[in-house]
Formats: sequence, C-alpha cells, structure tokens
Amino acid sequence: MISLILCIIALILGYLLYARFVERVFAPESNRPTPAISKADGVDYVVMPTWKVFMIQFLNIAGTGPIFGAIMGAKFGPSAYLWIVLGCIFAGAVHDYLSGMLSVRHGGVGLPEIIGIYLGKGIKNVTLIFTVLLLVLVAAVFVYSPAIILGDMAGDGSTKAIMIWVAIIFVYYFIATMLPIDKIIGKIYPIFAFALIFMAIALLVGLFTKWPSIPEIWDGLGNRGPSVGVTGQPIFPCLFITIACGAISGFHATQSPLMARCLKDEKLGRPVFYGSMITEGLVALVWAAVSSYFFFDGGAAECGSDITAAAPAVVTSVSKTWLGLLGGILAVLGVVAAPITSGDTALRSSRLIIADFLKMDQKVIGNRLLISVPLFVVTGLLLWFNIADSSGFNTIWRYFGWANQTLAVFTLWAITIYLISEKKGMSYLISGIPAAFMTAVSITFILVDKVGFGINPATAPWIGLATFSIAAAVISGLKMRHDNKLKDNK
Repeated sequence: MISLILCIIALILGYLLYARFVERVFAPESNRPTPAISKADGVDYVVMPTWKVFMIQFLNIAGTGPIFGAIMGAKFGPSAYLWIVLGCIFAGAVHDYLSGMLSVRHGGVGLPEIIGIYLGKGIKNVTLIFTVLLLVLVAAVFVYSPAIILGDMAGDGSTKAIMIWVAIIFVYYFIATMLPIDKIIGKIYPIFAFALIFMAIALLVGLFTKWPSIPEIWDGLGNRGPSVGVTGQPIFPCLFITIACGAISGFHATQSPLMARCLKDEKLGRPVFYGSMITEGLVALVWAAVSSYFFFDGGAAECGSDITAAAPAVVTSVSKTWLGLLGGILAVLGVVAAPITSGDTALRSSRLIIADFLKMDQKVIGNRLLISVPLFVVTGLLLWFNIADSSGFNTIWRYFGWANQTLAVFTLWAITIYLISEKKGMSYLISGIPAAFMTAVSITFILVDKVGFGINPATAPWIGLATFSIAAAVISGLKMRHDNKLKDNK
C-alpha cells in the first residue's frame, strides 16, 4: 500500500510540474483562435464548457482500458506500478497533450493528417488505413463485449439475446456518430465519466480501509505471473503492451482531435489532454492495487471468485463485494457503458479522419451518411464474423494491443519531428525518448510473442536494446541533419 500512495503522489506531481514544462515547450497562445471558433459548424466544431470537454476526453480515452489493462498487468507484479506512473507522466500524457495541441494548431485535423504533415504523405496513407481499421475493430469489439454481458444479465445468454443487444447498441452507435457532438456525447458522457471516477475513489477508500498486504515495489520487480497461471509472457515487452491505456495508447491520439475541435482556448489543453491522461493513470493505479489484492492476498476468495477469473469477472465481483448494490450499478457502467462510449467515438473519429482525407464537409448530413454507412457495413461484417466464428475474431483481437502501441509509435515520431523542426533545442527528447522506447516495445513484441514470429522470448531484452539504440540513433541523426541545414542557411 505504501507503493500505491507514493505512485499516486508521483502522478499528481507529474501533472503539477512536468505538465507545465511540456506546456512551456509547446507555448500555447490564448489570443490564437481555436478550431472550435474559427471553423464552428454546429456538428463537430462546437465550443463546449471546459469541464465537459475534460470529462468527455477522459471517457473517450479511458473506457475499460485502464481497468482491464491494469487487472491483467497486475499479474506481472509491482513493476506494473512503475510502468503506469513513468509511462503516464513521461510518455502517455506527453503523447496525448502534444498530439491534441498539434490538432488544435492545424485546424482540428485527425491523426493521419498530423502524421502526414511531419512524416510524409506515404506514411500518412499507411497510417490512415491502419488507424481506420483499428478504430473499426475497436467499435466491433465494443459492441460485442457489452452485448454478451447484457445478454447474460437481461436474458439467457443465448446467441439470440446477444444479437438483440448488438442491434440496440449498433443503432445507438449510428445515431451518436451522425448527430452533432453536443447532442448526445456532450450530454451523457460526463455522467459516465463521473461514474468511472467515483468507482475508482470508492475502491481507493476500500483499499485504505482494508490495508491489504499486497506486493510492494521494493519486494522485487520480477514477473509474478507464473504464480497466478500466466506463463510465457516476459515483463519486457508484454507488460508494456498489456497496460496501454493506463500508461500510453495510440488510440488516444485518434480521440484527442474530437476535443481539439471543442476547446475555446489553447491554454486549456494542459488540463484537458495532459490532465485526462493523469486521471486515467490514477484509475489504472487503483485497479492495479485492487487486482494485486485479488491475485496475491486472498481477495479472490473474499469475492467468491478465483485467481483465474477474467478481467470483467474481477471488476464485477470486486465491485459488488466491496461496494454492494451501488458497486453493482457502477460495475455495469464500467464494463458496459464505458466500452459502448469508446466504440461510438471510435466510429466518429473514423468518419472525421476519412472526411479530412476526402475533403468532405461534414456539416452536410448527406456527406456524413456517405462515409458512415460503409463504415457501419464493415463493422457489421466484423461483428457477424465474431458471432459466427469467435475463434477467428479472438485471433485478430490478440493483435489489438500491439496495433494500439504501434500507432503510439507513429504519433511520437511525428511529435518528435515537430519539436526538431520548431528549433526547440533539446526539447525533442521529451517525445524522442518515449518514441525510441515504444519502437523497441512494439517491434520486440511482434517478434517474440506467439501471435507474432514466436522468436525465443529470452532474446527479448537484446532485441529491445538493439531496436532502442537504432531508433535513438535515427532521432539523433535527424536532429543533427536539421541543425546542419540551419547552419548552411546562415
């Protein structure tokens, strides 16, 4: 529990100190009109109150990510705490803030457009396809997983019951994707975001009341997975893929432009983008601690479960046992409403990314339909494949964690090029170091994991070190080349 307290303090200090440093590097300007003002269209570019923008951004990037990821990551032991804290402060929050602010500076454009500006048209096109496929996959999964839970709760869990809920959620997705952002998303998201935060606070109070004997950081950072039946997953790189949304996630950079189109002042970027990531890190920390109690200190037995329980079962059993009826309600909000709200914004982001590429005005409802209908057809086909042959879809799902972090790699490299090109001294290191590290994580994972090339996991540290060194050398070379060009132009 002492480790948890220290980590919470570290996250808060990270926001109070490091966030201000990152903000000074970017240098937001209050007198510069934001896209919400300069491009107001009443649909996607809409000025909203700052507190509401924060709550929507938090729920957009969170969903069940900081819950499920932290539960699975806790099996690695106390090293999960360090990754959440260090990853969140120095990688995830920097990634979210600068990608969000670059969107603000470039008129609210989506992630592929940002990457195209700084990494070139070829990489932009690859990223566009990669991003849209990832977002459609997110939407499909976040229809199906809550439909299963609702089918069990309100029906007999049969395929027919699941299909009914899939249809209901799918209709909601379409409505939320088509309507102006302040009509549905702006009204109900803050409520669900509050529920997630309230749940985390309630569980934190429960932890302090129980004060369980959970593993501390100084007890050792070795992999504790084998003690709870998780084998063949080395901490590097698997921990850094398992805990994504609580530390760094490429999915966030697809969501930040949604709120970049609703900010009324550039200086609000720090509390909205950086602050949302820190808040998500705090939620992840709480669930990592709760899960440590569940797996390593008898919490599973207390909750009437066992240490082999899947993440949704851990959420439901812990919430009901610790929080009673209210906990049950919050659990439903956490494992049902949260993924649904992440799914609809995933499709909305897809619509806007494609619209940016095709230069289609989204104020015209016909243009929204032209993009949205094909998106929903593809999502529907993925859903049908999932229901008809879940084993095939589950194989695709195992790649999601890797794809998510790979997208973060593209974003961090684009941010690094921006910082180099803006002649901001050594400031490029604030994204350059995370870019090199996440490049090493992403490449190492796909090489050694069984869903990738299956190379001997014992080689992971060496592959990671070599990849990090190469990436760092490339970034250093880009900086030197830029500096030499400046000298030649004088």
